[in-house]
Amino acid sequence: MSKFIDFEKPSLWYALASIFFNPLFWNIIARQEYHNKILTKLAGGNPRRGCYGLAVTIFSLGIFRDYLYSQALSDQPVHPLLQTEFVKLVAIGLFLSGNILVLSSMYALGVTGTYLGDYFGILMDQRVTGFPFNVSNNPMYQGSTMVFLASALWYGTPAGIVLTAVVYTNYNIALRFEEPFTAMIYSKRK
Repeated sequence: MSKFIDFEKPSLWYALASIFFNPLFWNIIARQEYHNKILTKLAGGNPRRGCYGLAVTIFSLGIFRDYLYSQALSDQPVHPLLQTEFVKLVAIGLFLSGNILVLSSMYALGVTGTYLGDYFGILMDQRVTGFPFNVSNNPMYQGSTMVFLASALWYGTPAGIVLTAVVYTNYNIALRFEEPFTAMIYSKRK
């Protein structure tokens, strides 16, 4: 295994750290917002502005994580079985499909629906059930995971596949905390 994953490369560990950090960060911050209104207070009492500030932060951290992931992949050894035209075509399909899920989710939810507005008290009028939510309960996480896998396959790196498995696992753990909490928020709607 170590022949195809270089554990000595710091970029691998930086990418791994950012993969763990991002969902942990946004869940902790969002819970603090829900309980203590920290970001709303910092935004002058305006929850929408607080949510937009969190959105910019989460988006920026995601871009940085993706950069670290890309750096890690470019530093890792490739596997010959992952360097075929078929694998490249699969990577393109995953990349396109994953981005369709992510972008259509963002469009359907809007900024506040995408970036934890419900923790700020900005609730959706009703549950979104159209595309892509009629295909997947968590299209943003699933689409993002597909894009990570697409990149791993495109680069041909087993390390990328392992990192993608970590992303998948990390998102599933995050959902175990997010889904019940969000359901609780909506159950308390007046």
